Amino acid sequence: MPSTALKSAAKRVGDLRDRIRDHEERYYVLHDPEITDGEFDQLLKQLGALEREHPSLVTPESPTQRVGGRPVEGFETVSHASPLLSLDNAYGEDDVRKFDERVRNGLRRGEVPTYVTELKIDGLSIALTYEEGVLRRGVTRGDGRRGEDVTSNVRAIRAIPLSLAMKPGGIMEVRGEIYLSRAAFERVNGERKEREEPLFQNPRNAAAGTMRNLDPALVSSRGLGAYVYDVGEGQKGSASAVEHHYELLDAMKRWALPVEPHWQRCPDIESVLAFCREWANRRGDLSFDIDGVVIKVDGLSQRLRLGTTAKFPRWAVAFKFPAEQATTRLIRIEVNVGRTGAVTPYAVLEPVRLGGSRISRATLHNDQEITRKDLREGDIVVVEKGGDVIPKIVKAIVGRRTKGRGVPRPYEMPTHCPQCDSKLNRQADEVVWRCVNASCPAMLRRRLLHFSSRRAMNIEGLGESLIEQLVEKDLVRDIADLYETTVEALEGLDRMGQRSAAKLLREIEESKSVELWRLIHGLGIRHVGEGVAQRLSEAFRSIDDLMAASIEELEGISEIGPIVARAVRAFFDARGNLRLMRRLKRAGLLGTEPAEGSGALRKLSGQTFVLTGSLATMTREEAKVAIRRLGGKVTSSISRKTSYLVLGANPGRKAEKARELGVPAVDEDAFRELINEQPLQS
Repeated sequence: MPSTALKSAAKRVGDLRDRIRDHEERYYVLHDPEITDGEFDQLLKQLGALEREHPSLVTPESPTQRVGGRPVEGFETVSHASPLLSLDNAYGEDDVRKFDERVRNGLRRGEVPTYVTELKIDGLSIALTYEEGVLRRGVTRGDGRRGEDVTSNVRAIRAIPLSLAMKPGGIMEVRGEIYLSRAAFERVNGERKEREEPLFQNPRNAAAGTMRNLDPALVSSRGLGAYVYDVGEGQKGSASAVEHHYELLDAMKRWALPVEPHWQRCPDIESVLAFCREWANRRGDLSFDIDGVVIKVDGLSQRLRLGTTAKFPRWAVAFKFPAEQATTRLIRIEVNVGRTGAVTPYAVLEPVRLGGSRISRATLHNDQEITRKDLREGDIVVVEKGGDVIPKIVKAIVGRRTKGRGVPRPYEMPTHCPQCDSKLNRQADEVVWRCVNASCPAMLRRRLLHFSSRRAMNIEGLGESLIEQLVEKDLVRDIADLYETTVEALEGLDRMGQRSAAKLLREIEESKSVELWRLIHGLGIRHVGEGVAQRLSEAFRSIDDLMAASIEELEGISEIGPIVARAVRAFFDARGNLRLMRRLKRAGLLGTEPAEGSGALRKLSGQTFVLTGSLATMTREEAKVAIRRLGGKVTSSISRKTSYLVLGANPGRKAEKARELGVPAVDEDAFRELINEQPLQS
C-alpha cells in the first residue's frame, strides 16, 4: 500500500484513539461523560474497522484491545477469577439476525441454537463470590480483569443474600447488576436538593456513585437493588452440573439469589425479536431502567464451542433500544477545556425530561459539527439520548427559528481560552481547537489529577477537591510545584490539618521512586497510555535516554508507530516541558529502571504467555509488566502459538484448553523462578 495512504490511515487511527481515550477518562474516571453509549460505540467501531484494514497500526494500548474502562480510585483493586467480558451491541433487527447467523456458522452442521433473552438492567456490574454458600466478596467490574473490592457496600444491599438458601458447594462467582429504582432515585435526589448538594443525573449514575461511597450506612439508606444473571467461568460450584442457561437461572432463584423474572427461553431468532419489540414498548412499565435486551445462546456446551474474542463472548449480544428523543431550547453554547488543551463546545439547554433523566446539557463535539447542523443559540432543537448521561443534539427545528431582525447569528468559536485568555490554536489537519498554554488552570487541574492517579504516580490523598484548592490559591502552577509544597502551605486549605498535610507530603515523597513507566504515563503525553509507557520504559530505561531519543529510534520500538513517536518527540521538544523535566529531576524524580544483566534483559523474547486464575504473590498487571520487561508477550486467549499458560488459583477453562492444545502450563512458583532467575526449559 502506498506510504501516503498508510500515513493517512495512521492519522485517522491516532485521532480516533485520542477522542476515545478522552471520553473514557470522562466516563470511567471523572464520571462526567459527554457522549452517548451509541456514539461511543460508533467511535470504537470506526477504529476497529481501520485497524482490521491496517493490522500494522494495531497497538496494545489501543481502546479496541481492552475489555473496558479502568477501575476508579478509592478501593483496593483485586483480580477477577475469570474476565468479565463486555457484550457486543446490536442496534437493529438486522444486527440480531446477523448474530444468529454467526452463531449457526460457529456450531456443528445441523446443530440448532435456542436462546435465552433477559432484560438489560441499566446499572453497575458486580461479581459476588460465595464460598460454601456464604458471601465472601463483592467486586465491581472495573476493567474486566480487575475491579474494586466493595464487599462492605455489597453487604449493605438487602437484595443480595449474605448466605444462600440451598448452600451450593465450593466457590462460586455470581455476576449481576446493581441498580437504583426510579422511586428511590427521586427520593435520593429530593434529599440532595434539600441539602443543596449536586443532583444525580439518572438512576445509573446514582447507583455507581453510591457504590463508590466509603460509608456502608449511606449505601444501606439509598435502597439499591440487584439482579444476578450468570455464574463465572470455572466458578460454578455445584452449578457446573447444569447444561443450559435457563436451568442456571432457575437454580440461582432456588438458592434465593435475586433473578429478574421477565427472562424468556426462545426457540428461534424470530421469537427473540418479538421479545425485543415487546420490551422496547413496555420498558416504562418497570420500576427500574433498562436500556436493551441481552440475548444468549442457551446451551452451555454450545457456548464453549463458540468461544470468545478478546473482548466479547461469541454466544451473546446486547440488543440496544432505539434512542429516545425530546425537543427543547438551546439557551447558549459554551466550551470546556480538557487535560490535553482540547477546547470542546457543549450546549446549555432548557431542562427537559428524557429517558428518565432531567437533561440540561448536550455534547456538540466541535465547531464544524455546529456549523454542519446550523445550530444557533435560541433554537428549538431535537435532543436524543441512547442511555447515557449526556445526550446529543440531532438537529435544529429551523421552521421555529425567530425570523427577521431577531434571527440568531451563526455560532463562532471563541478565539481565546475562556480559562486563561490564551489564543486558541488549531492544526491544519485537525478539527479540535486547543489551548497551548501549559499553565492554563483548566488543563493544570486535569493534568494534576492524571499525574497523581493510581495508574500513574499513585499519590494517595491528592484528589479533585484538593487539586482545585491548590490551583485556585496559586500554590501549584505545574506538576513540579507539588514537590516543593510545604506543610504550612497545605495547612491553610480546607480539611487539611497538620497530620493530613504531613501524610500527603509523605505520599508525594514516596512517588519519587515509582517505576519509570508510571512517570512517563503521568506526564500526560498525547497518545501515550499505560501500554505505550511500559514499552518506552523497557526500551530506554531512563528518562534522559527517552528525552534524547530521535523519532527514528522511537519508531524502531516494537508496537510504537509514527503518531506516537512524533507525539513523544514533540512533548520533549517543547521549552516549557524541558523546564518541567529539569525541575522534576532536581526534585529527585530520577525515572530509571533497575539494572538487569544483558543476558536476562530479553530472555522471554519471542515467547507468548496467557494468565489465568488469581495469583497469590502479585497482581496480574505486575505479572504482565514482568513478562513484557523481559521481552515476552501477553495475550488473553490460548492458541497453538501460546508458549506457556501461567496457572493461578481457580484457573477455569483455559487450563483444559491448554491440555487439549498441548500448551505447557506453569504454576506461580515456576513462573516467579522464570521471571526472576533461570530461563524455563520446555
